[in-house]
Amino acid sequence: MHIKEALCMANDNPTSSDQVIPAAGNPAPYLQNRELSWLDFNERVLEQGADESVPLLQRLNFISIFWSNLQEFFMVRVGSLTDLSLVKKHIVDSKSNMTPSEQLRAIYLRCHELYPAYERTFEQVRLLLNKVGVTHVRPDELTDEQRSYLVEYAEANVTPFLSPQIINARHPFPHLENGALYIVVRLDEEADNAQDQAKSEHKKKDKKGKKSKGKPAKESTKNASLSQNVGAEGTMLGLIPLPRQCARVVKLPGDGFSFILLEHVVEMVAEQVFSMYTVKHTNVICVTRNADIDATESTDENDEDYREHMKRILKKRARLAPVRLESERELSDTLEPLLLDRLNLKKHQMFTTSVPLDLSFTWGLASHLSEKQCAALVYPPFTPQWPACLDRKHPIMDQVTAGGDVLLSYPYESMDPFVQLLREASRDPRVISIKITLYRLASQSHLAEALIDAAENGKEVTALFELRARFDESNNIEWSQRFEQAGCNVIYGFRDYKVHSKICCITRQTDDGIQHITQLGTGNYNEKTAKLYTDLSLITTSPTIGRDATEFFRNMALENVSDNYDVLWVAPLQVKPLILKNIDHQIELARRGEPCGLFFKTNSVTDKEIIDKIAEASQAGVKTVMLVRGISCLVPGVEGYTENVRVVSIVGRMLEHSRIYGFGPRTNMKIYLASADLMTRNMDKRVEIAWPVLDEKLRDRILSYIDVSLSDTAKLRELLPNRRYTPLGFFAQVSPEGKTIRFDSQVHFMDEARLKARMSTEVEVEREVEKHEVEKREAVAAAEPATPVTATAPAAAAAAPAGATGAVANGAAPTAAASADASAGTATPATSEAAAVPPEAMSLTSSAAPADAASGSPSADATGTSDPALEPDAIEPAEEVTTTAILPHIEQPPHKPSLLVRALAAAIRFSNRRK
Repeated sequence: MHIKEALCMANDNPTSSDQVIPAAGNPAPYLQNRELSWLDFNERVLEQGADESVPLLQRLNFISIFWSNLQEFFMVRVGSLTDLSLVKKHIVDSKSNMTPSEQLRAIYLRCHELYPAYERTFEQVRLLLNKVGVTHVRPDELTDEQRSYLVEYAEANVTPFLSPQIINARHPFPHLENGALYIVVRLDEEADNAQDQAKSEHKKKDKKGKKSKGKPAKESTKNASLSQNVGAEGTMLGLIPLPRQCARVVKLPGDGFSFILLEHVVEMVAEQVFSMYTVKHTNVICVTRNADIDATESTDENDEDYREHMKRILKKRARLAPVRLESERELSDTLEPLLLDRLNLKKHQMFTTSVPLDLSFTWGLASHLSEKQCAALVYPPFTPQWPACLDRKHPIMDQVTAGGDVLLSYPYESMDPFVQLLREASRDPRVISIKITLYRLASQSHLAEALIDAAENGKEVTALFELRARFDESNNIEWSQRFEQAGCNVIYGFRDYKVHSKICCITRQTDDGIQHITQLGTGNYNEKTAKLYTDLSLITTSPTIGRDATEFFRNMALENVSDNYDVLWVAPLQVKPLILKNIDHQIELARRGEPCGLFFKTNSVTDKEIIDKIAEASQAGVKTVMLVRGISCLVPGVEGYTENVRVVSIVGRMLEHSRIYGFGPRTNMKIYLASADLMTRNMDKRVEIAWPVLDEKLRDRILSYIDVSLSDTAKLRELLPNRRYTPLGFFAQVSPEGKTIRFDSQVHFMDEARLKARMSTEVEVEREVEKHEVEKREAVAAAEPATPVTATAPAAAAAAPAGATGAVANGAAPTAAASADASAGTATPATSEAAAVPPEAMSLTSSAAPADAASGSPSADATGTSDPALEPDAIEPAEEVTTTAILPHIEQPPHKPSLLVRALAAAIRFSNRRK
């Protein structure tokens, strides 16, 4: 099916009188539950583990992401719903009208459906890795040689670190840490009776021994030993926490890389550890606990340091109630009810899976392989490129203040220019202050070090730390302490709102007065995630934005919620109202029969007011395209409600993270970038920022970025009215030879970034060569009598390449066919058959010149073993097809001689001119 035919399912545009109002008390048919939609998203992550176009180790990593996502989901979302279910007040979900208890039942049911697919996918990848020499060995697969090795290994490297526990009347059930692995050991009850008898016999023998002084010493020693090996009474259960000091992956002897996991080694030595008992069987278990804590409870900010309060809250998190129990094998009829009772869990909260209960070990497997072996199993390496619009040999601050706005596109372009800008600001005597919001930082951050250096150099540095950034609280606490020690002004934002904005303002005193350099981003100031998350970062010297930024930080310092901004939209007062206002404007245009349209790129859509307004726009005839990576509580294509809405999703190697709002038809669409998703928490409960893209060239570049993303046929999938997504590769095309061709937009952006960086570098080198030629020519001219020289045709031709490549440096393509937009800086599909998004409808279209998934398979970071993006319906692998390695949308430039050859050619040309 052609992509247009598949996606254009809408009826004729309805008039305003055709709008359907849902019955009171019943959820609208275009709404779905947030939690169930998230589980569908995580299923799409799991399906990346089944995608044959993804390298094997990366497939394993995607399965690991599914595991970690689900772990956090239970800790936060299930934990929160569990708390709400205990509240006596009647609470219902605004999208589905489900109570917390009903949502929990639906969640557990859906998870029990996902676990079998999880097991199948993991086992499939495990067996495929075994075939290429990366062998994950299970205990029943060990050879005699491997068993003998493990006995010695365990005695030397594992047993000394074990801390076994028994559970009986004198030893109560211990606290099981959240997410920790335990070996649970079932001890034979019948053996307890035998031990009781043995104790009685030992006592009788001891009494006789005291009377009989002539008893042999050897027999006395034997009896003493038996007495020492008799276990405690009433013991039927033992626990061994998995020791943190030991390596999780235990390498086994033999060819290739074979390994067994530490928990299975501990199981092997359980009988030795509990030698005084009879071990009936062992198992591996893991408890997931509620981690949804209220950071504002029980605090009086006048009496307690907020940072200390957060430390106390984090300790409390570790002991919250369990919400899930997992085991590697079925628990016995005796052990299962015992554990469920002690953990206060129900049967449906118990999950059994053959997949290792902690998959974090998968990320380190590549380090055990040779470079050659690893290359075949991971993505080709990709390093974020230095942006072609900036010259790395000249100060960034000079370029930013002299030129127009700069837009960086992570992870295809590097964050390094912004970090370099902060370093320059820390040393610039004209810089007065640097102010920044910090939500998530890398544990080792050059950006943070630059800010600390600025403070130590006497600059006024204000850092707003959000200590409540979930699961980054400890890291943020440590950094905030370092900032304070360096002399920074550290503030912690609002009591009632998380500060999720990404904004930095550098203030300088120039000859013309105060100047502001403002950076605004859709993602965090985290160098690590900037290599994996797709985000946009704007650096501007706009005086209006600079004044708004100054006003923003003044309000933050005073904990003042304000809407007193000229250009910026700041939540919680402005972002949602202005989104609704702009949608209303598009509705008015549709009713007047004028061109209109809406586009949103976001991580999630959950806010009911915005969803209802988009449905209203659809009923008025406004075409809407939504690129939503994760949750979509809006169901598109529902007759009478959302026929004019398309919801698509891309889950791939990079985590789609940028937020883009578009109002109007493509030809004159107003573009806003934002830190906020279309979620109630972002709109109403956080301090967020959205800002307009005023530079026409940057606007065109963003529209081009959208075009290419919507042309994806490898990873893009559409949400259908039945609430299921199209399968992977649904929009792939088939060549005349019968080969399936997939275009991966993320691979295209990586290839494009490399191409632009290479071309920019070559331009710089050629400029240096030309400069050297001119200097030589001038030196010769100064040494010899001047003679009239007439420019010849060859000389003019020789100068042409420099001019052509000079255009490339300004963003122009090397040839017309390359179609790299000079002003936009982003290539768009170049072939005549490549369809763009129709201006009036913003519909999804196909790409006629897609890149093969194999040719640019999602790749690694600078280390060469990159991770797929964090956070990606039943697994339904595509039919076996052969993908062809073809170029992406951007045409490659003509082959050039090496730099050395070109330099020699230039020297020869110069010599010929002299002659």
